[in-house]
Amino acid sequence: MSEHELRVSKIRNGTVIDHVTGGQALNVLAILGIDGASGESVSIGMNVPSDRLGKKDIVKVEDRELSQSEVDVLSLIAPEATINIVRDYEVVDKLRVERPEVVTGVLSCPNRNCITQGNEPVASKFDVVADGVRCSYCGEIVREDIAAHLDVA
Repeated sequence: MSEHELRVSKIRNGTVIDHVTGGQALNVLAILGIDGASGESVSIGMNVPSDRLGKKDIVKVEDRELSQSEVDVLSLIAPEATINIVRDYEVVDKLRVERPEVVTGVLSCPNRNCITQGNEPVASKFDVVADGVRCSYCGEIVREDIAAHLDVA
């Protein structure tokens, strides 16, 4: 192994999220509800050199496969990500994330006057547009730092 190679052990079963936009790995963990207290085994590579992205993050989560809603939200902060499902140390499925048309209940609207910010039991709903997301209720557009608006518990 040369001094320029990155060595991270393979996982037996779980998910490898590759080609995550550099610096977004911690937001990926937030989307997945991984905070260190959950006991899940996680490996993270941050700002790893990438021919395609310049720099990328990689997240490996043992013994967990992502739900479609998790993949949908992930696509908002890491549109180039690939999801690798691993079983018995072998990649059995590989897919690229696709941005959904709508995301519901996972982002909070920054508009303090939006109906989703009041006492009404209204889940947030955003239309995914070319350069960000738009609140379906008030029309507020979030173009930058979508991860700052994640509403994940």
